Amino acid sequence: MRCILKSCSSFLIAFCLAGTAYGQDGQTTFSDPEKTVQDVFWKQLYAEGGKTFFCGKTFSNKGFLITQGYIYPLAHIRSTLKCGTLSQCEKDEHYRYIASDLHNMIPVQSSVELWRRNASYAQLTENQPTEKCDIRATLREIEPPNAVKGDVARAVAYMAKTYHLPLTTAPQILIQWSNDDPPDEHELQINTLIENLQGNSNPFVTDPAQITRISDLVL
Repeated sequence: MRCILKSCSSFLIAFCLAGTAYGQDGQTTFSDPEKTVQDVFWKQLYAEGGKTFFCGKTFSNKGFLITQGYIYPLAHIRSTLKCGTLSQCEKDEHYRYIASDLHNMIPVQSSVELWRRNASYAQLTENQPTEKCDIRATLREIEPPNAVKGDVARAVAYMAKTYHLPLTTAPQILIQWSNDDPPDEHELQINTLIENLQGNSNPFVTDPAQITRISDLVL
């Protein structure tokens, strides 16, 4: 596990040495979710714009129509940690490090994020009609577009393994999505940029075959 000691508090140094407080190989660089979003996600990772995650819509700057989303929903993380409300969880150091992890953040159209942000992922039946950006959705579940199913699977696997979070999607579905949609050049590039910024990569991106063991890697 890597740690930037210049920025570590005594608490964080203990965490870095122990290597297990927040999960193996978790990020140890950022501890302020809001500041990480504003100063790192938008101003460094997507400083020159990019494409929205689910819809593939090109943007040159954030604007009010684009927001940050979280592949593994923060509401699910708060529920697992049992840290209370959003304001209560923001005082929890464990939660702040997890919520600041760039591997879980994506640029999303605000209108899409509004209705999908707390949903679980599932492989829905073809009888379920596609909605905006080829997303299938029920009241509590969504099936992402084929173009990003692998990205979703690898991010969910990373969050579950790294921070000991529960899988809210069946492992066999994640494995299938990852196999059908392997990492492309963009995903590999983003993974490298994030590693340079926060000090760790997503192993399911660098070695996609690892996802076949996801059932054994999470609690």
